[in-house]
Amino acid sequence: MTPRILFRTFAIAEVFTWAGLITAIILRGVGVTDALMPIAGGLHGFVFLSYCVSTVFVWVNQKWRFGHGTLGLVLAIIPFATLPFEIVTDRKGLLDGGWRLAPGGDAPQGFVEHVQAWILRHLLLSVIILVALVSLVFTVLLILGPPVPRG
Repeated sequence: MTPRILFRTFAIAEVFTWAGLITAIILRGVGVTDALMPIAGGLHGFVFLSYCVSTVFVWVNQKWRFGHGTLGLVLAIIPFATLPFEIVTDRKGLLDGGWRLAPGGDAPQGFVEHVQAWILRHLLLSVIILVALVSLVFTVLLILGPPVPRG
């Protein structure tokens, strides 16, 4: 999986989960059903966190400027904005190439790149750890409750 494919996957997934969440909000608002909110909200929350992790990972790998990486994170808050960001980023060539810190690649510089290099060199263990961490954050957020209480 290349940086382009990873980033595109989560940018598109974020769009679909936004659509599901907005649909669930509308259905709840017009009194059709509340049943979809926990499913759509939970799925969107998990994909949102996953998009943020993948954005930072690709940002480090591709050596994006601070402003570009920050914009990628901020746009996850705006419905459907991750896909146009991905398209523009790809057209600028900022998703080209492979994993530069993978085995046989560039030598890592600094703490963040050392972490990314370790992840790329221990991929299966890293995926398990990252899924566990995202799940932990997701669970804590579920316990805390929705960002805007219904009422």
